[in-house]
Amino acid sequence: MTLKQSLDFIKKHRALILRLFLMVASPFSAVFLMQYVYCGDPWLISGSAFIANALCVGAVYYLLCALIRKPAACSLIVHTCCALFGALNYFVSVFRGTPVLPWDLTALNTALAVSSTYDFTPTLPMFLAVLLLAGMLIAVIFGRRRDTLPFAVTPRFQLPVRLACLALALFCAGLTSPRNLSRFNVRADVWDQRGAYQKSGILATFLRNTEFMNVDVPADTSVEKLDQILSEVTVETPVLSLPQNPHVIAIMNESWADFEEFGNLELTQSVISRFSDLDNALFSHAYASVFGAGTSASEFEFLTGNSMAFLPSGSIPYQQYILKDSFSLAAHLKQLGYQTAAFHPGERSSWQRDQAYPRLGFDTFKSAEELDVPIMMEHGYISDETDFDQIIWEYEHRDPEKPLFLFNVTIQNHGAYTVKDYPAAVDLLDEPEKYPMAQQYLTLINKTEEQFLRLTDYFSQQEEPVLILMFGDHQPSVEPEFLEKAYGVGTETMSMEEYMNKYRVPFVLWANYPLPELDKTETSLNFLSQLLLNCAGLPADSYGQYLQSLQQDLPVLTFAGYMDTLGKAYSHWESTDFTAMIQDYQTLQYERLFGTYFNDQAETDPEAAAQP
Repeated sequence: MTLKQSLDFIKKHRALILRLFLMVASPFSAVFLMQYVYCGDPWLISGSAFIANALCVGAVYYLLCALIRKPAACSLIVHTCCALFGALNYFVSVFRGTPVLPWDLTALNTALAVSSTYDFTPTLPMFLAVLLLAGMLIAVIFGRRRDTLPFAVTPRFQLPVRLACLALALFCAGLTSPRNLSRFNVRADVWDQRGAYQKSGILATFLRNTEFMNVDVPADTSVEKLDQILSEVTVETPVLSLPQNPHVIAIMNESWADFEEFGNLELTQSVISRFSDLDNALFSHAYASVFGAGTSASEFEFLTGNSMAFLPSGSIPYQQYILKDSFSLAAHLKQLGYQTAAFHPGERSSWQRDQAYPRLGFDTFKSAEELDVPIMMEHGYISDETDFDQIIWEYEHRDPEKPLFLFNVTIQNHGAYTVKDYPAAVDLLDEPEKYPMAQQYLTLINKTEEQFLRLTDYFSQQEEPVLILMFGDHQPSVEPEFLEKAYGVGTETMSMEEYMNKYRVPFVLWANYPLPELDKTETSLNFLSQLLLNCAGLPADSYGQYLQSLQQDLPVLTFAGYMDTLGKAYSHWESTDFTAMIQDYQTLQYERLFGTYFNDQAETDPEAAAQP
């Protein structure tokens, strides 16, 4: 074929050629747009991963072409959806430090409940994406009048072409199963999801993360194995003796952290020192399994003694695993004769607490809608002052025949810390107003300190014994530069011990009666309830006794890693002398969550195990 013949052929069939080019290019350009909107640098993605993401988009695009029969309109749809998904991942990454994960789809109500306090200012890539999509829309509209345009939508695909599109959709879908995506060098990184979405692409990495939705089954969950693990437990029984069981109040304070302990910040005033100065109190630190978000994971660890280390990355236990009556601190105390109550001054259905709390043994649950005290707001949320007033109200209106166990999750210190003209009172001495989010956050937790002192002052005047524990659920999502300044090291150069500092939260134990002598040994949230029981002079169930025994060798065990009694940190990826202990813990936890062993044990020896 001569050059003239080739040009004539192209001229004669240019509409078809342009449509074919559109159909081939659309999945790739949509991925490029999605990555550009997400991180501003789509070139970070590897070539093979780019192809994998294009196949993911292609599975949807070709299916739309088969159904709608208009390739240009379908191209506009997938480009719009990809741009929106890129923007969604950008904002979620900014707000909580990780992009959208598969299990987030079960927590949409919770996300919507707090979305009004976040800043959704569009970035330059988002603005340019809007202009591009507007141009595509105009091209589609005018393409209806000129069939020669690449975005022309007429004539519609006939049956053979539609079948070919359907075959292409199935082909792309087959290549993009989570297992096949590994062949394209798509990697999910549970430690750095944001980076994985940049290097391996949003869609493909999102699909790879679905592999973490299934809980690993331990190798041996036989009764003999479980009996053998528990038979090796060695714990000391509580020595505290009180005339009556104390009232127990546990407060999980939203985003409460202690950045002063690292010694790298000079603040206009301390926001933590008065906790360590409290009389008859223990102030120390624990480790959580989440950073920046994931409140329900922390309360799950505290209430159940289970660890997120053995559950899929980013999973939401209340929504995925607490689907029936379950063992917990509340269930245990209920069996010991306690009235069990919970309240959270937020949305009732957040994290599906309204369904999870009754299954965990709470008699009652109050949310923002049912508070009995005057409500005062703080940067868009119910204040800790109101929250602690409600604690006092619950105590004064408790069942007089039973001791009270009250579990409270606060909300005042929830992000985002972007309220304009907020009257911040705490700042850095050396760099004032450089970190406005951190400035607002520090002011908030300073108010928490003031209100907690007011709370202890009230209970110090009560005659009946009262034990109060307050702990943080995770560190806040503020400016990364501020966090690196606080830690004294950049994220990229952290040792394992320094990396664990990102998951470090304070706790304070106070009572209006003499507490036993306590070491300042650090712990993790899954072990913290056992310390609470010891300070209340209450017995643990068999699982709790196991946790107390394990903690003698491993005082800290979280999703991020674990630490020995000397403070040395380890990653779960390495094999150590503690690996067998951790596997035993995983085995017991799996049975506790999904098996019947502890139910049978509770039926035969109700004092040894709490019956849900």
